[in-house]
Amino acid sequence: MIVSDSTTLIILSNFKRFELLSNLFSQIIIPQAVYEELNAKVKTTLPPFIKVQKVNPSQLLNELKLLLDLGESEAIALAIELNSKLIIDERRGRKVAMNMGITITGLLGIVYLNIKKSFISKTEAKEFLDSAIADGYRISHLLVEDMFRKIDIQC
Repeated sequence: MIVSDSTTLIILSNFKRFELLSNLFSQIIIPQAVYEELNAKVKTTLPPFIKVQKVNPSQLLNELKLLLDLGESEAIALAIELNSKLIIDERRGRKVAMNMGITITGLLGIVYLNIKKSFISKTEAKEFLDSAIADGYRISHLLVEDMFRKIDIQC
C-alpha cells in the first residue's frame, strides 16, 4: 500500500498507464482532495486498486494547509496517519514530506522500478516520458538522464 498525491495519477491517467502503478502496488490510497483534483483535471474512473480515504482532521493537517495546496496537505497527512510511503512530485511537497520522515517516490521512481522489474523497456519508458514532457508536464531532463544512467549502470 502507498498513498498518492495527484500529479503522478493525472499523468498516468492521461496516458492510460495506471498499470505502471498496479505493477508495483496492490493498493493505492488517495485522500478526498486528491480525488477531487484528479476528477477535475481528467474525469477518469479510478481502477479498483485505487481507493479514496478520508483524512482525519488534525493539527498537522491544518499546519500543512498553510504551506501546501489541499491535495498535497491531505496526502502527506494521510501518509503519516497510515504510516505509509508517498507518491508525490511537486518539489515543495516532496521537501516537506521528506523532512517529516516520509519515504517518497514520484513519477520517475515509478518508471525506474517498472524498468528495473522488467515490466517496461527503457525504450518504452523514454517514449512515455518524452510524450509527457511534450504534453507540457514539467519533468527535469537532467533527472530523466540521471535515471537512465542509473539503469545502465545496474544492467
